[in-house]
Amino acid sequence: MKRIIYLLLFVCTNFVFSQTIKGTVVNEYNTPVDYLFVVHKKTNTHTHTNAQGRFSLENVSIGDTLVFQKLGFKTKKITCTSKALNVQITTESIALDQVVLSSKVNASSIITSIDVQTTPVKSSQELLTKVPGLIIGQHAGGGKAEQLFYRGFDIDHGTDLQVVVDGLPVNMVSHAHGQGYADLHFVIPETVKDLDFKAGTYDATQGNFATTGTVNIISKEALTSNILKLEVGDFNTQRLLFMNQFLKKPNESAYVATEYIKSDGPFESPQNFTRFNINSKYTKTIKNTKLGVTFSHFESNWNASGQIPQRAVDNGSISRFGAIDDTEGGETSRTNLALTITNKNKDNSELKHLLYYTNYKFDLFSNFTFFLENPVDGDQIRQQENRTIFGYQSDYKKRMTIAHKKVLFTSGIGVRMDKVKDNQLSSTKNKTEILNRIQYGDVNETNAFGYISGDISLGNWNLIPALRVDYFSFGYQDFLATSTKLEDQTSVVVSPKLSLLYSPTSNFQAYTKIGQGFHTNDSRLVLNSLGNDIPKAYTTDVGFIWRTHPKLLVGLGTWAMYSEQEFVYVGDAGVVEPNGASKRVGASVNTRYQPITSLFLNFDANYTYARFADEPDGEDYVPLAPSFTLKGSATYKSEKGFYGGIDFLHLADRPANEDNSIVAKGYTLTNLNVGYRWHQLDIGVQIQNLFDVEWNETQFATESRLANETASVEEIHFTPGAPLFFKTSIAYKF
Repeated sequence: MKRIIYLLLFVCTNFVFSQTIKGTVVNEYNTPVDYLFVVHKKTNTHTHTNAQGRFSLENVSIGDTLVFQKLGFKTKKITCTSKALNVQITTESIALDQVVLSSKVNASSIITSIDVQTTPVKSSQELLTKVPGLIIGQHAGGGKAEQLFYRGFDIDHGTDLQVVVDGLPVNMVSHAHGQGYADLHFVIPETVKDLDFKAGTYDATQGNFATTGTVNIISKEALTSNILKLEVGDFNTQRLLFMNQFLKKPNESAYVATEYIKSDGPFESPQNFTRFNINSKYTKTIKNTKLGVTFSHFESNWNASGQIPQRAVDNGSISRFGAIDDTEGGETSRTNLALTITNKNKDNSELKHLLYYTNYKFDLFSNFTFFLENPVDGDQIRQQENRTIFGYQSDYKKRMTIAHKKVLFTSGIGVRMDKVKDNQLSSTKNKTEILNRIQYGDVNETNAFGYISGDISLGNWNLIPALRVDYFSFGYQDFLATSTKLEDQTSVVVSPKLSLLYSPTSNFQAYTKIGQGFHTNDSRLVLNSLGNDIPKAYTTDVGFIWRTHPKLLVGLGTWAMYSEQEFVYVGDAGVVEPNGASKRVGASVNTRYQPITSLFLNFDANYTYARFADEPDGEDYVPLAPSFTLKGSATYKSEKGFYGGIDFLHLADRPANEDNSIVAKGYTLTNLNVGYRWHQLDIGVQIQNLFDVEWNETQFATESRLANETASVEEIHFTPGAPLFFKTSIAYKF
């Protein structure tokens, strides 16, 4: 009888005290924290906060312990004292034991988020190098966008990688220098909060150019302190940075950041490179509505020594840092204005509007082939344009329950319009005289799109189907044609995507993804030769990410891609041309280890097999496609006292032409940085190319002719990488 009474008391106690706990989580600025992991310690069940920072967890008793976790926030444990909880958590330096793996977490972006927080970028050029396996190269005096290499692609300046800053598209369609041109130099690195990277093309938000993936750079909403910083280095390198948070309230913030950079570079003919940047951001929250306004402007100009032929260095006519034609160079500018309005509603939905405007100018002089086409005046070319971009995008998210299954529904629509005036490619002499216009006209290009996606929770599994539709209107008014009538064509691309995630615990996630991506053709190619057929890429990724230990994160991934069209750089014309279909497979290993609180170790290895699909064996190599890369670093991070780090990059030899008869040499680079923080003062030293390695930053198989030659020669032409390079910095925070 007593046992029956005890059993009834136990059941009644659990009936009374096991209940649904609801609450809200905010940060120290009283801003709701979304997608935060809430764990019931007793049962190990969990949930996430929604867009308003709210959460609900069933079967929790008074006195039970809840754990609140999110990357970049201090883990907090609390004891339930009521059915309604208001929890405040604080930001702190990132730690690997904060990592929580679930369907709400993009596995590929976890790695880049950790790297940005533990080893902040030192220049805008370094932003994309936070993507494991991605390599960059600069070959025009520091002012031109870097050349990119990733997943077996020579991406040129952005043809197969979608780049976004706070939702603002960076890639330029039908650009004077190259399709997809993505110049990130308008971003001041100290303003970067996070880097959201999506490998492949499996997300519904991924559109034009997202063949290999998407990089979304997210800027800070507020500064932790004001900064005045001066950097001085070899080759007359100087940088001055000023960042000021002039408004900081619980629901309102505003700051401005400016930088000025100049450098002559290691070249015998000084680069005279200068860049000016200003970034500003204002945010204000009123109840459930958040307003954001961003403004940025940058301008840059430079000289360049260009790519030089290996034979000229071998015969001693020039040094590695000499030039055949040092009249190359250019100038560019970009102004951005964006407005965001985000409504977080009580029905677990979020609606975000983005309206943006960009004005962009570009003027570049190059000489790839010297005297091949014009033995008298030389082969200098000019690429120029003046562009205006208008865009709007609306994104909607809502959590709901359908057939007893939790679903995160997302959808969106948007439009981008590019108006490009005087887009030209011309033969020139000494930057002053136009000898011949090769291409000259106005481009009008519009991309309207819509997408829909659902994240369906099936226990430990998540099924994520998605569909995206893009409509393109290509317009070109050719000033060199007999008729200057505006010509146009339209095209539609339907891109299905599907992901399957398995997350049995918060320490492990496996994934299988398939999807279709694409990049558009240049409007001039659409109307003149290729028609409206937009090349597509079909991809799949399979892998996992596993926190095997609270301080160790391991990722293993394999992938494959079939691309309908391959664009290859043509050195003798300074353009790209279609070269047929290609196939690629690859594998990657990524590790992040934090043995102690202040020490972070990382290692990335990437292998790719890339070949043209329709060419015979031995003549099917994809020029400049990286086959094997290694990256690694050790970083000691401290809020005060000494800090420092060392990193290395290895790029293996790779084919420079289709039959691999010309090889682009690989290299291994090591960089070191050390510093000391004392109160508000920070003094640092950077040493690039620590072991003074002789390396080629960019390389091409190019046919050229020198002034004293009677016949042309095809061989490696390269831009030399910087030798041992010292730079010191002093910063004052207030």
